[in-house]
Amino acid sequence: MILHIDMDAFYASVEERDQPDLRGKPVIVGGTPENRGVVAAANYIARGFGIHSAMSAARAKRLCPNGIFLRSRISYYAHISEAIRQIFLNYTPQIEPLSLDEAFLDVSGSERLFGSSIEIGQQIKKRIQNELQLTASVGVAPNKLLAKIASDLEKPDGFVVVESERVQSFLDPLPVERIWGVGRVTAQVFRKLGILTIHDVRALPLHVLKQNFHDHGQHLWELSRGIDCRPIVSEREAKSISHEITFDSDIDNKVTLRACVIDLADQVSARLRTRQLRGRTVHLKVRFSDFTTVTRSKTLAQSTCTSSEIWKAAEIMLVTRLPAEHLPVRLLGVGVSGLAHNSDKQPSLFTDEDAVTQSILDDTSDQIKKRFGPSSLSRGSSLLKPAAQSSPKPVSKTTEVQLPRSQ
Repeated sequence: MILHIDMDAFYASVEERDQPDLRGKPVIVGGTPENRGVVAAANYIARGFGIHSAMSAARAKRLCPNGIFLRSRISYYAHISEAIRQIFLNYTPQIEPLSLDEAFLDVSGSERLFGSSIEIGQQIKKRIQNELQLTASVGVAPNKLLAKIASDLEKPDGFVVVESERVQSFLDPLPVERIWGVGRVTAQVFRKLGILTIHDVRALPLHVLKQNFHDHGQHLWELSRGIDCRPIVSEREAKSISHEITFDSDIDNKVTLRACVIDLADQVSARLRTRQLRGRTVHLKVRFSDFTTVTRSKTLAQSTCTSSEIWKAAEIMLVTRLPAEHLPVRLLGVGVSGLAHNSDKQPSLFTDEDAVTQSILDDTSDQIKKRFGPSSLSRGSSLLKPAAQSSPKPVSKTTEVQLPRSQ
């Protein structure tokens, strides 16, 4: 069985844990309204006002004038994410992180030691609560698709099990938006076809799905039947660290896309530093509203783990290597490959003083945030995030790796 463990309103929950006076109040983490920031996360009280990730902070302020806006501290959240991963490792090495706050675990090989998959999920959930004072929602199911859907059904602090024999009865009554990757635009197409539930999708002939969704039609046909053959890609098997966002509303504002690139690069770089890794090739992935996907890559002169180098490379590709006129963007991703441990880095004869300075700043920032937590430091660039033209709701996916040290 597969577990999907998703931390509840992770960034905001961390802030509430560290600052108990925030509890019971609408907390919004990200940029600030005064600096045209973008919402990175919101607690459940704030969500009740209609606030969600990637919404402009200015709009969030209008929806919730009394909301408490806090700047994102990605490096600090990454350290807490690492503590959560250490709990996972007590039960299985088969871990596939999707982002700082969620991961898949294959616990099939651990049941003799720790009990059934359900018992393991309960143990992990309890340990996260006891050791970190944070809540997680857990889905237990035969595959990744079902486990992810299950973990989201009873948030926050949920625990949902999908047994193999009741997969279809579990899926059929759910709204079509529950299918992984179906956002607002795809749901609108379904509604025009009179399709509201996963059962309705399953009733459609395959050729109708392909006619309306092209290559994605086959994927939708399989997902509506609970078919998901993707294996867990563990840290030892992966070759890159990446983070991507699928927007609920397609984005055609280039300034907004550039702001999202900065957020993605921050998360990727934070994970690189947490794992003591560097990468040399930066990747940009863009999927347009018609599901056409393009990827671009840029190999740097030297490997890096600094946020500024990663986002500058990705931003250059976004601005210069995509068609000048293109469809709105459905998905955006940033990744780094060509990974090596920091200890394996070859010294350069020619020192890039800016890169050295940025590396020192990143390392110092990580240490300060780890030790002092809230309100200790914020990256200046986070204040410059532009307002989003639309209000997308992201579904995030991250792959990460810890490479074996060379002998």
